[in-house]
Amino acid sequence: MLRPSRRVGQRNSAVAADGRDLRSADSGQAAPAPPVVVSAEHAELLRMKAALDLIGEGVVVYDGQGNLVFRNAPAERYLSSGPSDVLAAQAVADMLGHACAGEYREQALELVSPTRRTLSIRAFPLTEPGSGGAVAVVEDVSERQRLDAIRRDFVANVSHELKTPVGALSLLAEILDGEEDGEAVVRLARRISTEAERLVRIIDDLLDLSRIEANEDSQRELVPLESLIGQAVEPLRSVAASLDIPVGVEALPTGWAIPGDRRDLVSAVKNLVDNAIKYSEPGSPVTIRAVVRPGAVDIEVVDRGVGIPQRDRERIFERFYRVDRARSRTTGGTGLGLSIVRHVAANHGGSVRVESVEGEGSTFTLHIRAVPVADGGHLPTGEEVIA
Repeated sequence: MLRPSRRVGQRNSAVAADGRDLRSADSGQAAPAPPVVVSAEHAELLRMKAALDLIGEGVVVYDGQGNLVFRNAPAERYLSSGPSDVLAAQAVADMLGHACAGEYREQALELVSPTRRTLSIRAFPLTEPGSGGAVAVVEDVSERQRLDAIRRDFVANVSHELKTPVGALSLLAEILDGEEDGEAVVRLARRISTEAERLVRIIDDLLDLSRIEANEDSQRELVPLESLIGQAVEPLRSVAASLDIPVGVEALPTGWAIPGDRRDLVSAVKNLVDNAIKYSEPGSPVTIRAVVRPGAVDIEVVDRGVGIPQRDRERIFERFYRVDRARSRTTGGTGLGLSIVRHVAANHGGSVRVESVEGEGSTFTLHIRAVPVADGGHLPTGEEVIA
């Protein structure tokens, strides 16, 4: 046990009960304090608190008298980090009051400030002998609800999109049955073929989107920039020519390659060009160009078409979302092309954005990593990211 130190001369000394000097002989520093002894029960409580702080749900515990005895870190974030959290804290307190009286309570609380979110709150009475009190579990279910809404919309949209060509096929087949006019038979047969092709395109795009979202069966290679754009543009030239829409490719930077899945990259650029053609008027040009950035390349598809209203720009990359449904149906669009582009960009560590002026045209930019191949190039690792 240490005795109070005395001031002797110009310095203090720490002396043990037996008279030994506890200062270091070399440094003159006091010896380190003895370690704090923690009881096994206290150590267990510290472990439990650390574990509860790491889970995603907020946990709030009241004792039998309705007093707060514990609140973990997620509960602190949910209940005391913003103006609307006062409402959440009050709701939790009310529900815990009922739970302390032996009632189970559950509530979904909608909050709108600073961002819209939904908290699921459940309060349970603690009925074990000697425990008493209640516990509330608070969970932010906003993302889960958003994903559920996307799934519901997707199923509804798929059903609607498939129903249209299937219904047309059924009607055309019914009209064709018993038709004796040769010209009418040929015309109806062509319509049936057109609707069947549209149905196949929808199914193919759905399968491609499903595969790309899962990011499975990906074959990584270095895809030369010129080859990528050539493979994407050439199949569309005949379609563009039939619509009197000139498609031009500006001089491309040489010696650059895109690391990734060739099929998916070609599909992304092809969908951007196809979309530009569909929403351009006869005689309006579509231009493809590429700009090299540090560690990346911007592939830009520019049209002088109808443009995109401001209200639609945030949603055009959603599945089946169309700015002009009538025009899309006329041109045979499935409403999945831009969603495919977005997922391909994400799978390759890139992004896609749009700049548009209604009535003047749009510029879609696929920003994606690129490497110089003049010196041999290499496939970047997952840790290498674009600027």
